[in-house]
Amino acid sequence: MMNERISKFMTAEVVTVHPEDSLEVVKHLLFEKHFHHLPVVDAEGKLKGIITSWDLIKSNKRFEEYGDYKVKDLMTTTVATLGPNDLIGAAAMVFLKHLFHGLPIVDDDGKLLGIITTHDILKYEFQKEYPNDVFVRDTHWVES
Repeated sequence: MMNERISKFMTAEVVTVHPEDSLEVVKHLLFEKHFHHLPVVDAEGKLKGIITSWDLIKSNKRFEEYGDYKVKDLMTTTVATLGPNDLIGAAAMVFLKHLFHGLPIVDDDGKLLGIITTHDILKYEFQKEYPNDVFVRDTHWVES
């Protein structure tokens, strides 16, 4: 059962961007730091939107052009969110229904408190089923 609170599993120290940041900043965080989505917040930490690697790809802009555009030009402003006291199962349901991979967690005033991802849900379920991490030592890596 997924009846534990999101606050226990969310990432509280979230890397964010601001609407006025350039897409160059976003590119660096997404592609060089291996993030997939970045919440967009204002100076008070209120959620204003989200920008993802998919947003950059579908924009058809060349990397050289990213300095000419701001986050606000590409970000999604209608964002599904949950609260810290919602259950982890609610996040799983949103992910499955809408094919999202990250959900900002906000308080009643819209201030960003954290983020939960599909990876967090997978880790939660895996640790419940295999608390001693039995399969990690059997992982084989192939270099091509």
